[in-house]
Formats: sequence, C-alpha cells, structure tokens
Amino acid sequence: MRTHVVADLVDRDGGYVVERLQELGSEIIELNRDELPTYDPLDPPDVVLLLGSDKAAHEPKWADSVKAESAYVRAALATGTPVMGICYGAQLMARALGGTSWRADVAEVGWQRVDTVDPDLCPEGPWAQLHSDVFAPPSTARVLGTSWRGPQCFIDEAHGARAIAWQFHPEVTPPTYERWVREGYYGNLGVDEDDLIRQAYVHEVKSRKAAHRLTDAALDYLDVAR
Repeated sequence: MRTHVVADLVDRDGGYVVERLQELGSEIIELNRDELPTYDPLDPPDVVLLLGSDKAAHEPKWADSVKAESAYVRAALATGTPVMGICYGAQLMARALGGTSWRADVAEVGWQRVDTVDPDLCPEGPWAQLHSDVFAPPSTARVLGTSWRGPQCFIDEAHGARAIAWQFHPEVTPPTYERWVREGYYGNLGVDEDDLIRQAYVHEVKSRKAAHRLTDAALDYLDVAR
C-alpha cells in the first residue's frame, strides 16, 4: 500500500492515522500542498490523505494553493484513488467537490463528542477539535456526523472513487496539540490553553486506539486493500 500525504511543508505530522497506516505496511509519500505536483494517474497511490493546516481554504491569499489541491483531489477520485481529509483537508475536499467553507463565529476547541449516524466511520468520540472554520459539504455528500458548530464527517461517492472527511482531528498526538496551542496555530482561542493541553494528555491512550480503529474502518469503506 502507498499513501500520498498532502500537508504543509512546516507541519506534516500525520500522528495516529499515519502511524496506523505504517503499521499496516503502507509506504508514506509526503507532498507539499504549496508545491503540489499534478496528479499522475499512471503512478497512483492506493489512497490520498489530506492533513490539516493553519491556512483557511476560503481566504483569497491561498487561492492558488486551494485550486491546485482541489484539482489533485478531483483527479485522484476520477481515476479511482480514494481520498481521506482531516480538518482543513475536509474543508478543502468540500470545496473541491462543490461545497464551501467560511470563518466560524467561534472556534471549536478541546475534546468534544459528535452526534453520529455511523459509529464506525464517525464514532462519537470525544475527539480533538481545534479549528476556526466551518464547511458545508457538497450536495452529493452524505453527512455522517455533526456538532452544534457544523458538519463533522461526510462521505461522497459521486466523483469516481470514494471519499471521506472529518472536521475533528483523529490523528493528533498530545505533543502536536500542545504545540498548536502554544504557538497560536489557530490564532487566539480565547480559552484556558493549559486546560486544552491537559485534555490532550488525559485522552492520549483512548485517542490513539480510537484513531487506529477509525483508520481501519475508513480503509474498509474506501475499499483499500491491506
């Protein structure tokens, strides 16, 4: 198995999700989303994973990067390669397939439970949240999970291969979450940062196990051989 992981150059930690992919024998090929190559249908990966970012897909200054990544997603799906997206990756995928995204009134942070109609592909958690944007999925998608802030998971089967996206962060490890909070990765959150970091370490063991189960369920849904 080969996985193309699309991420920012300076922040490409795929955490528990990439850890599980590697346990399953996947070769991880990292791609810089700001210098993304054209998708090559003659040398396709088995799956594409879009990680989070401190960018906002709706901001004009990132328009070129969003356009290139959106084209990559559509080309991958059209030629049979399934795609997974996390946080910014979910927002990007929504836009690429006909939905949209925008700045939320209030950031969604901490370990939160989600309302779900599919406990395998979108377990209720609690899951790590750390984002300031929200998305509307494409009309072809089926929403599997929500919070009072907005959609948390959707699947889409209308563009060739299957796609799945999560707004929450199943992949994030405590050190990475701590760094995001300390460095203001998502701006001024207006909450107790020490408490957010405490939550990350309290949920560490359960989060890792949950992320591994979710990765397995997603690969089964996407029909990725392992």
